[in-house]
Amino acid sequence: MSKINTPTDAENIHQVFDWLWTSGQLSEDDIACLPALGIEAVINLAPPTSSNALPGEAELITLQGIAYVQIPVAWEQPELRQLDQFFGVLKAFEGRKVWVHCAKNMRVSAFVYLYRRMRLGDNKEDAAFPMREVWVPNETWQAFIRRALESKLPR
Repeated sequence: MSKINTPTDAENIHQVFDWLWTSGQLSEDDIACLPALGIEAVINLAPPTSSNALPGEAELITLQGIAYVQIPVAWEQPELRQLDQFFGVLKAFEGRKVWVHCAKNMRVSAFVYLYRRMRLGDNKEDAAFPMREVWVPNETWQAFIRRALESKLPR
């Protein structure tokens, strides 16, 4: 049986569920591996101005037959409307395999934590994966997480 090549260039790669992977910025080689994993959608939470953004990423991914959605989240100013968009995109791709990335998997791991808490009803400990593996949120992101958990976003 042949081994499936998996992305290796991106930082902080984590498989959260059988349908959800997270990471830092993908490389061209990483993108080439996605179809073999059955990935049907990539969500990028990094702005196109991120220092390690991959030029032409949307084209590279869509050429693989994979849907691409970018929700540019400013590092110093994450917004609840972006989290709500993220929830909506995950719902739209329900039942499909999704890869979510940003520059280093910090934005993504915080958004996935909130998704797990607010949409899936996971407890704090379970929901903290992969965030606890990647980083301890700074004050800006701790405040954002608090605001989100206290918000009226649909659950």
